[in-house]
Amino acid sequence: MKKTYRVKKEREFQRVFQEGTSFANRRFVVYRLEKPAQEHFRVGISVGKKIGNAVERNAVKRKIRASLFEIKERIDPELDFIVIARPKTNELSSKEILSNLEHVLKLAKIIE
Repeated sequence: MKKTYRVKKEREFQRVFQEGTSFANRRFVVYRLEKPAQEHFRVGISVGKKIGNAVERNAVKRKIRASLFEIKERIDPELDFIVIARPKTNELSSKEILSNLEHVLKLAKIIE
């Protein structure tokens, strides 16, 4: 996923947290903020230290990015959203991460 599709700065993360709305399931929490007239969606990924060591956290981030890449055509382009992985997400396979991510994104009305 290109860098233009990412929420990177702390200020941008905080804006989504403070002004956006949150949705959750057992594996992920998603905050979304509408940004009208934006060319494409932007996503921030947060994986805390409770998930595991740096190797495990990076593996979870890669799986989340790959899942988002698979469904990017279905994602509303006028959104910024943050995906937060909950503990034990590192025990899931790529398919399980995709299905859990799709579930929470449907709850948040980010995808149909």
